[in-house]
Amino acid sequence: MKTPQTMKPATAAKKLGVYLDATPAEFREGVVSRDELNALQADPPQWLRDLRRNGPHPRQVAAAKLGISIGGLARAGLTDPLTTAQIDELKAENPEWLERERATQAEVRREVARAKEKDQR
Repeated sequence: MKTPQTMKPATAAKKLGVYLDATPAEFREGVVSRDELNALQADPPQWLRDLRRNGPHPRQVAAAKLGISIGGLARAGLTDPLTTAQIDELKAENPEWLERERATQAEVRREVARAKEKDQR
């Protein structure tokens, strides 16, 4: 009999785009099978929908929502997970560091696109 593929809760949380410490205890304390992960993605339970909507969000998700890199979050001193409300507040305030990091990120994306285009020639 084939044993099901399982993953640590941290891996599953990363794949689901949620902050592990904010997940329910039963999720954090168990293992997650590939089938369970697929079921969570296909039909997210209320706790998962709430976490995705409100946070707290892991750094990679917060950075993406702000349009900056994870390094940009660190440079701004934002090392803790951010909620959607905190992210929206930052977007509304649009501090100088955020504008600068967004410009840096846009430049990085342009460079990647240029390199890709050059490679295709």
